[in-house]
Amino acid sequence: MKQKHNVTVAGLNLTFSTGSIAQLAGGAVNVNVGETNVLVTACAATTMRPGQDFFPLTCDYRDKYAAAGRFPGGYFKREGRPSEREILISRLCDRPCRPLFPEGFLNEVQIIGTLMSADLINDSDIAMVNGASAALAISDIPWNGPIGCVRVALIEDTFVANPTIEQMYSSSLDLIYVGNAKDMLMIEGSADQISEEKFVEALAFGHQAIQPIIAAIKELTVLAGKPKATFKLVGATPEARAIIERVVPAERVSAAIFGFEKNVRSNNVKLLKEEAKAALLKELGEGKFTDVDLNVVFEDLQYKAYRATVLAKGVRSDHRDAKALRPLQAQVGVLPRVHGSAMFQRGDTQNIAIVTLGPTKEAQDMDGLTGGAKSKSFILHYNFPPFSVGEAGRFIGPGRREIGHGALAERSLVPILPPEDAFPYSIRVVSEIMASNGSTSMASICGGCLALMDAGVPIIAPVAGISCGLMTEMDATGAITKWTTITDILGEEDHFGDMDFKVAGTTKGITGFQLDLKINGLPFEIAKTAIFQARDARIEILKVMLGSLPAPRAGLSQYAPRIQTIQIDPEKIGLLIGPGGKTIRRITETTGAQIDIADDDSGKIFIYSNNGEAMARAMQEIDGLCGGGGGPGGGGGGAPIENGKLYNGRVTGIKDFGAFVECTPGKEGLCHISELADFRVRRTEDVVKMGEMIWVKCIGIDERSGKVRLSRKAAMKEMEAQKQGGGETAPAAQ
Repeated sequence: MKQKHNVTVAGLNLTFSTGSIAQLAGGAVNVNVGETNVLVTACAATTMRPGQDFFPLTCDYRDKYAAAGRFPGGYFKREGRPSEREILISRLCDRPCRPLFPEGFLNEVQIIGTLMSADLINDSDIAMVNGASAALAISDIPWNGPIGCVRVALIEDTFVANPTIEQMYSSSLDLIYVGNAKDMLMIEGSADQISEEKFVEALAFGHQAIQPIIAAIKELTVLAGKPKATFKLVGATPEARAIIERVVPAERVSAAIFGFEKNVRSNNVKLLKEEAKAALLKELGEGKFTDVDLNVVFEDLQYKAYRATVLAKGVRSDHRDAKALRPLQAQVGVLPRVHGSAMFQRGDTQNIAIVTLGPTKEAQDMDGLTGGAKSKSFILHYNFPPFSVGEAGRFIGPGRREIGHGALAERSLVPILPPEDAFPYSIRVVSEIMASNGSTSMASICGGCLALMDAGVPIIAPVAGISCGLMTEMDATGAITKWTTITDILGEEDHFGDMDFKVAGTTKGITGFQLDLKINGLPFEIAKTAIFQARDARIEILKVMLGSLPAPRAGLSQYAPRIQTIQIDPEKIGLLIGPGGKTIRRITETTGAQIDIADDDSGKIFIYSNNGEAMARAMQEIDGLCGGGGGPGGGGGGAPIENGKLYNGRVTGIKDFGAFVECTPGKEGLCHISELADFRVRRTEDVVKMGEMIWVKCIGIDERSGKVRLSRKAAMKEMEAQKQGGGETAPAAQ
């Protein structure tokens, strides 16, 4: 697409262009990474809804199947609701852009990213964030940018900026770094137990890598930028602010907050609000103020109250010091019947995690639209019901927040899972938030780890997560003059504080991280302090967790499926599957075991069952079919039927003269109607049904034709004689 203005970032295979596409948008930029192209637009509403007191920013990224030359799957051949990948990229864009809008600017802003072309080599998430930065920068929307975004990999101890999808398979680090010319703004990703020292090096590398991107966006703004429009900023009127601050001075707000439980704090503030509203009615009269005045001033009062004593004395609203954790509790095996479960509680925040183990076929398929993995065998789902915050709200499917928190917990646990060849199960963890007062995603990591251990998953090392916050004091220019990092933040400290820095890891190093800010940038000195402060807290949490369960259980739950792995000749995989999957489906249906075939054509077969007899039968069926006598050139089936032996076979055909019975895989014989029972049988269907498992005895094999004669009557007689003689009945199959 030919554009009027193009700016290329040397060394990162990145190009920004604008001027000919979507010209009616406030800002529109095409971002190319290789041949992956994302169009990002930014528009702002010219008016606000009456009484609006929040900032409605929408970031929406969408993949288009046509970009990769594909049709959407399923019945409807057009894109529908956003996938988890699209939601996560939308959140990735929202979080660094949001804090840079002016305080009081509440006009709706919409940022839309559309994948126009996918080369299956370069991912589109980095392009979306950089495109949003460029689109906002050249638009008339007030915004304190630009910012730059880069992915950092660690391959053979060397940092790589914006690696390809293929390179990421060799990386022990997946860091998405977003910052401005001076400070970091947002980070997110996972690592293979990377040390804190190496992690800080990665952040410094990422900060240097974004500088050419920021310079390119500034160059594009000079070429195509619009003058910034003037918008009305929302705030309290001076008259209303003066009355509220006189009636409810800072000391009263602090007294209402400090030393109380969450629900009591909320109720105390609510009562102060009602008192202030009554004063406004009395002094200004009806219609002379709005709820916006009340809400804005009370936000300011609480903002100051929550940080005042922290900065002055290092004491927080619940009387903890800056580095102290809330009381911790951990318990495993809290639910019967499930494969693994755990409860983890930190202060008011409470999580119950449940683990389910299943066969490899239960892995979640990925659309693979822009390349990368086609499936994942570990899934973590996070649920946040309204009762967890004491509210009666809408109870619908997972929202963007739930998907984002689940993804953070999931990627923090993936590095400590055992290799699939050593533990070939699909694993699902469900995190149910029972109560929330800060950092439920980190509680999900702690609870999820314990539930995995309770399920007997042989994890590499236990993982815990914790969030660090920040309280700052700034001068008139916005420069930080005083700051304190705080460990294990409350919900209110997250809301009224300046940072939510989540870090998960083992005693060895970091496995997952996410940084969100409410200020315009985080100096490296503060970030480094928070990283090492989180490590100290993480080790303390791990001690409590391991006190409830020191190591993964030696065995699986009795309700979890067992697994046996057998190796067959890869050339016999087709024989095992059978025409249209007929053979493997028959073995699954008749034995009750689940059978999966490794995708790598290695001939490895996984058999799942929590029934020992079903497992043995399935293994015998497969061995008979694919063992020494089976396969091409080996007789075309399972072990030969032997005269005089009993078989528990499947009825494969019903005729007027009798029933055909498959005794071993691919080997069958005829049970004549006269041999079905010890009484006269009029119709074959009166005794046996199609697909039914029946006991038969081989009573003869024609030497010339090889035809096998079977008898149900003789089998029943022999089995009855064994039973009366005190012997065992016939085995599951012979």
